[in-house]
Amino acid sequence: MRVITWVLRAFIFFALFAFALNNQHDASVRWFFGYKWAAPMVFIVLAAFGLGCAFGVLAMVPSWWKHRRVARRMPSAMADVDTAVAPKTATSVPEHPPRDGL
Repeated sequence: MRVITWVLRAFIFFALFAFALNNQHDASVRWFFGYKWAAPMVFIVLAAFGLGCAFGVLAMVPSWWKHRRVARRMPSAMADVDTAVAPKTATSVPEHPPRDGL
């Protein structure tokens, strides 16, 4: 299984490397007010990918903070629940109910 994973990774790497070699032509990004950025297309695609990743991570930060606050409160809440609930005994509830002769 590890060999298949590494072969797949190598294939993806070489496919992206070939993409980069085939897109070395200059391209330009036209911004507002006449500003223009000219660079090889592979750098423009890389910059767009990096900015997209950064924007995605920054968009998730408030949700991560919320879940982190909830997770920090969980151990104390779980301790209260554990002390309030009586431990199960083997005779209280069977783990698997008997089948009806099927």
